[in-house]
Amino acid sequence: MITRVRPPRWVVDAAAVAVAVVDAIFGSVYLDNSELALAVIACAALVFRRRWPVAVFLLTLPSAMLNELVIAPAIALYTVGRQSRNRLVSIGCAVAAAAAGISWGLGEPLSRTDAVIYGVFTAAWAAAPVLFGQLVRTRDELSQRLVEIEEARDHERHLHAQAVLARERAQIGREMHDVVSHQVSLIAVRAGALQVAAPDTDTREAARTIRELSVTTLDELRNLVTLLRASGGRGTELTPQPTLADLHTLIDSSGIPVVFGGELPTEITGAAQRAVYRTVQEALTNVRKHAPGATAEIHLWSDAERFGVVVVNTPATRSALPLPGSGHGLLGLTERAELLNGQLLSGATAEGGFRVELRLPRT
Repeated sequence: MITRVRPPRWVVDAAAVAVAVVDAIFGSVYLDNSELALAVIACAALVFRRRWPVAVFLLTLPSAMLNELVIAPAIALYTVGRQSRNRLVSIGCAVAAAAAGISWGLGEPLSRTDAVIYGVFTAAWAAAPVLFGQLVRTRDELSQRLVEIEEARDHERHLHAQAVLARERAQIGREMHDVVSHQVSLIAVRAGALQVAAPDTDTREAARTIRELSVTTLDELRNLVTLLRASGGRGTELTPQPTLADLHTLIDSSGIPVVFGGELPTEITGAAQRAVYRTVQEALTNVRKHAPGATAEIHLWSDAERFGVVVVNTPATRSALPLPGSGHGLLGLTERAELLNGQLLSGATAEGGFRVELRLPRT
């Protein structure tokens, strides 16, 4: 990224005043004392052009009308166009400068052609500084906007990285709880059984040691999983993950008339069972929120290559309460399905209801 090096403001202001003074000096040969005083006032006023741009322009206007000085009024017009947010003010100042210049020309004996040329030149002289000032202002605003956009993108990338890290931590926590914790618990149970049934003291002592180490490891593992989930953004209790066996309990507690049917292969993984459960759970939640009075149909299906679940609800029979909804539920289900190389389809039905379908590959 290329950074422009700008001179200090006082250098720019001093250069502007110097150029205006040079213009006034070359024109002072033809000026009387009163006109010379107006030229001095116009040049001196440029020192304050950034603070009071319109007032400074009005102070330079008499010199443009009587003395035909061009530099000081042009600098004042540029400042007005550069700093004024109201374009009508800039246009009004440009019109006033053009009128002042044309009024000076009316006192000179000019032919019609020369008068037209002089009028066009004066109008261009008045409009050009204002347009250039507006152009510079627009460029600076766009540059500032680009900086803000880049900062917003950096912030968005930072938030996205945090969200990815939170998901990874939550995923690690789930896997540790679902797999490692379960296996360590089995080791502790088997060691306890061996401690009771062992025929000799050495075996019982070894089983007791294994059981104690397993229990200690399990406690440390649970603390680590809790820490991972808390670092991911929120604390989550280590509750058992749902399976297909919990679907009936979920449906019975939903309070929605549901027609349930179909079956799934018995060999599907725990992650796939949780995906099916969460899909049904989210679909029934959306029915309660957005389609009060509706009924639902849940169908489990499978073929040679895929399996899944379809949840279809009828239209609402009464007005829904304005409950908040961000759409993150279906988005999370879509991400869960993609992690399992599957697909989640959702959309409105022709009858006015809603349909959600989860498709997962048989592996």
